[in-house]
Amino acid sequence: MTTRTPQGVPNGEQDDRADPGDGSAELRAVQAALRAEHAAVYGYGVVGGRIADERRAEARTAHDAHRARRDVWQRMARDLGGAPQAAAAGYALPFAVADSDAAVRLAAELEERSAAVYADLVRAGEGGRRAAAAEALREAAVRAVRWRGGSVAFPGLTERSAEPGAPVAPQT
Repeated sequence: MTTRTPQGVPNGEQDDRADPGDGSAELRAVQAALRAEHAAVYGYGVVGGRIADERRAEARTAHDAHRARRDVWQRMARDLGGAPQAAAAGYALPFAVADSDAAVRLAAELEERSAAVYADLVRAGEGGRRAAAAEALREAAVRAVRWRGGSVAFPGLTERSAEPGAPVAPQT
């Protein structure tokens, strides 16, 4: 079985669901945000299965927030004339999640990667979509701080500069 990374592309394969050249830069950024949300929803399912009881409500709240954002990006993709990207059956995780500490690290990673995608959407978006992306970036950055216990100067951008050329999507 091929697993998909949070960017929605099978590990090392071309995404055959949509030609990346189709649509505007804004539509492509909305689709990327949608793929990231599908992956975050999946990832929080893993987090919820391993997280300690004292943080379970926080994980559930984050999961619900990502589901709501996913629905927003689906509508926006349609509004821009695109067919919303579908969720994959499974996604590759960046590391094994065997206990609550690893679940917390995964939650922080999911939020940081979401923030990076939202930074791209802020750049490509216009009007209400840009405002929605900025709000999503802020929310992801705040959740990342809560999970990680610390912040970065420029959420959504630091992750990209830390490893030049590194993909946003987790590797297995």
